[in-house]
Amino acid sequence: MLRRLFNRTPKTPPTAPVPTGLPAGVVVWAIGDIHGRLDLLEVLLESLAQADASDAQRRVLVFLGDYVDRGANSQGVIDRLTALQDQGLFETHFLKGNHEDKMMEFLRDPSVGAAWCEYGGAEALKSFGLKAPAMKHRTEGWATLSADLKHRLSPRQLRFLRELEASVSIGGYFFAHAGARPGIPLDEQSEYDLMWVRSSFLKDPDPFDRVVVHGHTPAAEPYADHRRIGVDTKAYESGVLTAVRLEGMSLQFIQAVADLDGAPGIRTLPSQKVLPD
Repeated sequence: MLRRLFNRTPKTPPTAPVPTGLPAGVVVWAIGDIHGRLDLLEVLLESLAQADASDAQRRVLVFLGDYVDRGANSQGVIDRLTALQDQGLFETHFLKGNHEDKMMEFLRDPSVGAAWCEYGGAEALKSFGLKAPAMKHRTEGWATLSADLKHRLSPRQLRFLRELEASVSIGGYFFAHAGARPGIPLDEQSEYDLMWVRSSFLKDPDPFDRVVVHGHTPAAEPYADHRRIGVDTKAYESGVLTAVRLEGMSLQFIQAVADLDGAPGIRTLPSQKVLPD
């Protein structure tokens, strides 16, 4: 017994995978949590459309989820994204955030309405011309409101919400709303974890086989290291909507920023390399 214990092969500590970046001719922009800030989204999309993609044959926009709730214009954001998808000017991927998850749950199960409204759903409802029932303990009021929201959603809007992706992988990057559960291969992650994971993903030091690009956890500044790139800068409150531009082995953050008068402008941070620690 003791011999077997002392003769065990020591565990090899994990090493950071060598980042592979993106293939030549591919440019990806990943856009963080919008939360109803149509004003910031419009300015950011205009900037991206005018950006120099040099010789890129594949131009990809990945939206990292949380389009609705908290900000003033959830419906307008959905309409703008569906229009962008239908235009076909870019290859587009729209990921599902935990706030879309809650909104769709409310359509299926009105009993979650009170919790969703406290979570930012009240603002989303307002953008559709609806409001929470005055007597929040009455289940029939939430059932009526759920039916009303389903009626207000156009077939195109509803299809957009139903077809949101859990994740997408491009080159050496894995895109998901929240991140990924440590110890589980990226391609085996549950949809729930991809939308909801937080502290275990942020605190674990071990890298995955691809760099994870995510939103979900707001911060004053975007973040990047050999393991993850975070682009949620709390747009609904800070007035800063962040995207990251990925090309080859480089990354650059681009931000739509509301000034004191509320008119958004563009701020571009210095380009940097994706390198292991």
